[in-house]
Amino acid sequence: MKKLISAALIFFFIAAMIFNGCTTSKEDDFNAFDTSILDTTIAPQQDFYRFASGNWLKNNPVPDDQTIWGGFTVLREQTRQQVQSIVLDAAKGINQDESPLAEKIGKFYSVGMDSTKIDKQGWEPIKPLLERIDKVTDKKELTSEIAYMHQYSASPLFFFYTTADAKNSDTTIACMWQGGISLPDRDYYLEDDERSQSIRAKYSEHLVNMFKLIGYNDDAASEASDKIMKMETRLAEAQNSRLENRDPNKTYNKMTTDEVMKNTPGFDWKQYMSEIGAGDPGKVNINQPAYLAEVGKMMKEVPVEDWKTYLKWNTLNSMASYLGSDFVNEQFDFNGKFLSGQNKIQPRWKRVLNTVNGALGEAVGQVYVAHYFPPAAKERAVKIVKSLLVSMKESIENAEWMSEATKKQALTKLKSFGVKIGYPDQWRDYSGLEVGDSFVQNIMNSNKFDHEELLSEINQPVKKWQWGMTPQTVNAYYHPTNNEIVFPAAILQFPFYDYRADDAINYGAMGAVIGHEISHGFDDQGRQYDAEGNIRDWWTAEDAVRFDERAQLLVEQFNEYKTPAGESINGAMTLGENIGDLGGLNVAYNAFTKTEQFKKGELIDGFTPAQRFFLGWAQVWKNNIKDEELSRRLKVDVHSPGEWRVLGPLSNMPEFYAAFNVQPGDPMRRDNPIKIW
Repeated sequence: MKKLISAALIFFFIAAMIFNGCTTSKEDDFNAFDTSILDTTIAPQQDFYRFASGNWLKNNPVPDDQTIWGGFTVLREQTRQQVQSIVLDAAKGINQDESPLAEKIGKFYSVGMDSTKIDKQGWEPIKPLLERIDKVTDKKELTSEIAYMHQYSASPLFFFYTTADAKNSDTTIACMWQGGISLPDRDYYLEDDERSQSIRAKYSEHLVNMFKLIGYNDDAASEASDKIMKMETRLAEAQNSRLENRDPNKTYNKMTTDEVMKNTPGFDWKQYMSEIGAGDPGKVNINQPAYLAEVGKMMKEVPVEDWKTYLKWNTLNSMASYLGSDFVNEQFDFNGKFLSGQNKIQPRWKRVLNTVNGALGEAVGQVYVAHYFPPAAKERAVKIVKSLLVSMKESIENAEWMSEATKKQALTKLKSFGVKIGYPDQWRDYSGLEVGDSFVQNIMNSNKFDHEELLSEINQPVKKWQWGMTPQTVNAYYHPTNNEIVFPAAILQFPFYDYRADDAINYGAMGAVIGHEISHGFDDQGRQYDAEGNIRDWWTAEDAVRFDERAQLLVEQFNEYKTPAGESINGAMTLGENIGDLGGLNVAYNAFTKTEQFKKGELIDGFTPAQRFFLGWAQVWKNNIKDEELSRRLKVDVHSPGEWRVLGPLSNMPEFYAAFNVQPGDPMRRDNPIKIW
């Protein structure tokens, strides 16, 4: 997979918007809420999630090449088909006049789709990379090799990247983030529950299998596996937990290169910075200083030969997806089938399309926007977002637990929100990216191209026009240092919004997720940033305590939820997203009460406007998920599973109680409902 790191610092969340040209439904067939998905044998007061979508859940198992199937994945598959048509046309030389980069898009895709050639080559394309590692003889050469890999092939030990300085948000700063492990989370190395033990055992087998594919005999492969497990476990022990990394102050540690050298002896940071082309970047933000200190210790203590094995694994692991089918299948058997429960690997065209989107995303996005996102949609979408911002303003003003002093600061921040809809105003320039006849070399060229762009940004003004996602991404986010909400074009489709749907469905789905993104600016993380996007405490001490008290109640609520396998949601890790859901629904419902549909109160399919609002929200989050994938997400995902994104926030809303006659003692009603925004 192509290297990415900026996402680690962006508070991602799926959001939705509007536009009347993105739906693929036929006018006659369109149904804003299909009542056939209801399971009316279940009372809404008992389990609203299954009442609202129980029949859909029964009739829509997870497809073999997926690990989860629901509103988002269906839309992503639809969008993938749209993008495929664009890329196939580019590969065939059709509509070349639509984009000066169409030839590059088409060639990148065609080279990746040549499975016959790629299978014949096997692991030949990465032999030069492995031979480089074989030539390393000492720690100085080892540092050089790590610097080379960070530019071209993989990110062993840590991630080097750039982002806005969180205490000087107009300027871009160089940063380093912990890494170095191949399992999805450090806890897989550290915990002793049965699932973690089985994952470690299977991972060791996977390591052996991968090394045997590059010519190692059984004993040598087993020895390599043992070395890597030992080193990665040591790195995992030094890492911050995901919960610790949610604290923006804890991950802000600005140092000069000399200070980094002093605090992490053993690793020559000056040599590294020079060889990646950064020179002396001045100040660097070290997100996890204790982790890098351990890296320095390991550089002193671990033999060079062990490091060479570790670097070979990083190369092999990062490049396996672009090699012959033996490597692809072995990687899928562990990461897809075993870890996530996916029965069947996705067809090659989907995997290659993902790679093209990673390498030339905005180039593809330009054509995507021209085909599927007319200019009028952007203007209308901005107006809808503004209506939710007005509703959030009212929520802040009416927050009885906040003092006037803190409200004033909060309103100032809200007024400063930036909004990006659909696509960038300025597109990325890919003219310097070379695309040739080797799939692996194209990946390396793309990595190097991204790295050079990263270097050019250090200590420069932040490019506020840049996006963290492509237009064809079914996702959205709040960016704290830019203080902005961003909605790519691809998310602006049903089931989130459709111009033919009634306001109740649109506000319950689209409105609530817009409100969610806005609420991120005032969740447990976002509230620590001011209107300019800088980490600054703008709360009175009393208001901060009141916020934390309410937030802790939400933590405790979600800690109580358990999956059928008995695993718990981590209420602290998912707190920001749970605040976003609850706040988003409250803000959206308030906006909905101002619509004509709400005021008239007419029934549709036997449901009141208020009831349809909540059905709209449930429709977005319906999904079936593999047990293995659910278990994995509980460790690595800051979002609660879809079921509890319905049950959790609605059980805190008196408006929901009134809509569905939920009485005290019913499972869908909490004795002391929580409200923050």
